[in-house]
Amino acid sequence: MSNDRLRDVTQRILNAADAAGRPPTRLLAVSKTQPADAVAALATAGQRAFGENYVQEAAAKREALAGTHPGLEWHLIGHLQSNKAALAAEVFDWVQSIDRPSLVDALARHRPTTRGPLNVLVQVNAEGETGKAGCRPEDLPALARRIAAEPRLLLRGLMSIPVPHADPEQRRPAFQHMRQLFEALAADHAHVDTLSMGMSDDFPIAIAEGATLVRIGTALFGARTR
Repeated sequence: MSNDRLRDVTQRILNAADAAGRPPTRLLAVSKTQPADAVAALATAGQRAFGENYVQEAAAKREALAGTHPGLEWHLIGHLQSNKAALAAEVFDWVQSIDRPSLVDALARHRPTTRGPLNVLVQVNAEGETGKAGCRPEDLPALARRIAAEPRLLLRGLMSIPVPHADPEQRRPAFQHMRQLFEALAADHAHVDTLSMGMSDDFPIAIAEGATLVRIGTALFGARTR
């Protein structure tokens, strides 16, 4: 089943990129709340990058799979509490949810010198949704400069989660706005190459509007039970 789902999602991503005339888009398998054996099955089928919401849950999975599936790429995509930043800096290869300067300082301070710089994305609240994580678009340039000044961090781009309109087509303007922000950021920072947006129900639209990485959970693992 993992093979079939991965093959289907991969083909749909390729089709969306071809239809939009865009280069191949990376797939991040959203494995939050999934057991380690489900991650292992998808890794055996060929998937290498996995997204998690919770630091300690990811740490346990990484440890459980280190012997049988070394070299997997782990991304934090959930909100990061400051008191978890030290562990996050050790566990993850990417943190996609930086939205405030205090996280920049904490992650840079705790990133092990034995590993390469931590790849980071700035999470942007592009629509100004109340109570939602993400920095304001107008705060992005200053936050990006602060990240770029840290040698233990590598600014790679942006992440966003649009308002979950029932009709995914209504999310297109938010994706378009993110692409504009991404292109402006890339013009100022040499290593920016990743625009993380789009999930199981809207990733073809996100790809058409410029996503370079899509975060897919349900289409790969099925509906979550918790």
